[in-house]
Amino acid sequence: MDLSSELLGFPPDARVLIVNADDLGMYHAVNTAIIDTIEQGVTSSCSLMPPCPWAPHALRLLRDRPEIPFGIHLTLVCDTKDYFWGPLSTRDKVSSLLDSRGRFFAPTGIPDLLAQARLAEVEVEIRAQIESVLATGLSPTHLDWHCLADGGRDDILDLTLALAREYGLAARVWLDAGRTKARGGGLPVVDHDFLDSFSLDLEDKPARYAELLRALPPGLTEWAVHPGLGNDEAKAVDDGWRVRSTDYEFLMSPEARETIAAEGIAVIDYRTLQQTWTSLTARPAGGPPSVRTPRFTR
Repeated sequence: MDLSSELLGFPPDARVLIVNADDLGMYHAVNTAIIDTIEQGVTSSCSLMPPCPWAPHALRLLRDRPEIPFGIHLTLVCDTKDYFWGPLSTRDKVSSLLDSRGRFFAPTGIPDLLAQARLAEVEVEIRAQIESVLATGLSPTHLDWHCLADGGRDDILDLTLALAREYGLAARVWLDAGRTKARGGGLPVVDHDFLDSFSLDLEDKPARYAELLRALPPGLTEWAVHPGLGNDEAKAVDDGWRVRSTDYEFLMSPEARETIAAEGIAVIDYRTLQQTWTSLTARPAGGPPSVRTPRFTR
């Protein structure tokens, strides 16, 4: 089977990398850092969390910078303490997505979320998130998931792929089962192990990043990075602020840019995948149906 990078028009020996900054909209220090690493560093694209309190600010930043490619970071999980976000839909319409307090589940509650979530309600909420972005006039490139790898369930992945097709978007698919499914339709997805920067040790992270760049194999690879400023705001609301601040430091560093150049790595964003995905799929006539009429049931 051809590498996905070849499906995107690259030669067989090309080393192709997406550096996508997740969690845009989470809070101000994340928004600032992500824009910095795209405009001044090596990050190639980002993903917006529509339910988060700082999403309106993030949308303003994107409107002022139409050249920045971004996706929608579909969000059913809240992973910060004492700083909450919840559904864009009314809670009575998505009750199966909420915990006993009527809030999005924390990461520790993901098994309970996946056990009780009704697919029709998942669709209602993620359509609301997609439509909230489209209503601003912005044009996202792809869908991906916050804290739920490939949506966390096979039927949620199928829903994600259907909505990507409907809205003319690509989708991040990185677990083996999903990659096999996407490849069966000729769709380009990552060829190699997906990197979530929260999986890296904080100690010697710059050296580890540089090592990963030098060892990058031919084909398409994606890094989900999480840049943030390590300021008082971040320390107050986010236990993961050290991961974000160390990501920021490397992505902004001359070493990152110089290593990518020396290794001849082609850094791309999801616009390249979106072109191929939309050429292989067709949006249904008449455009997307209403948020109020989910097509999937459970």
